[in-house]
Amino acid sequence: MAGNFRLDGKTAVVSGGASGIGRAIALLFAENGACVHIVDLAREGAEKVAQEIIATGGKAFGHGCDAGDEKQVEKVFGEITAQGRLSVLVNTVGMSHIGNLDNTPPEDFDRVMRVNVRSYYNSMRASITHMKDNGGGVILNLASVAASLGHADRFAYTASKGAIVAMTYSVARDYIQHNIRCNCISPARVHTPFVDGYLKKNYPGHEEEWFQKLSKTAPIGRMAEPREIASLVLFLCSDEAGFITGCDYPIDGGMLHLHG
Repeated sequence: MAGNFRLDGKTAVVSGGASGIGRAIALLFAENGACVHIVDLAREGAEKVAQEIIATGGKAFGHGCDAGDEKQVEKVFGEITAQGRLSVLVNTVGMSHIGNLDNTPPEDFDRVMRVNVRSYYNSMRASITHMKDNGGGVILNLASVAASLGHADRFAYTASKGAIVAMTYSVARDYIQHNIRCNCISPARVHTPFVDGYLKKNYPGHEEEWFQKLSKTAPIGRMAEPREIASLVLFLCSDEAGFITGCDYPIDGGMLHLHG
């Protein structure tokens, strides 16, 4: 089905595209005709994904960039847009954090906001004028079901994802007349290398047990696979979704509405 949602002739930026969900999006975009720019703090990782795409006949470029640094983002996005029209921006940069309000120190809160919120602000701001001047575009932000559920001991993370949902609504409203669509998606847990690393660090020797526990937090009984998330992103960024803007899509295995 995903092959119906083509991006032929379009240039897309995937910020945070070196691993996990971002990597899956970059690969699927390329499979469906897009020229993909992978932007990531891990330059080698970004270039590796670009090489994967090129090896299968696609077109891609890798860029090293700290998405939380305004000057770096402006430089990289300036180089990308100088090559031609940027049609699609997908923001997937993010970090997790454990803690409630009274045990989240200010420096941790600021760090989460810089990575999870400021990076999206920087990338959208570096793209929006170019999109306005070139007939429009699509922006897709990665939020989280945490923004609606308020997960326990995830104060800073939940706050940051709530901000992403709100920014998405604001951008969608302000730029609809410029033919710019802006949506976000809110996944539940996704099985990425980050999850495997988290389990190895926090539950050594009991990884499989905890993997099963975490998987069962969604009513559907498992975590999502990155490609399942990427398929929704592909649809929302394709022309077939041209009537969709200002929406937050849960992709959560029933977590938001089927608990209880």
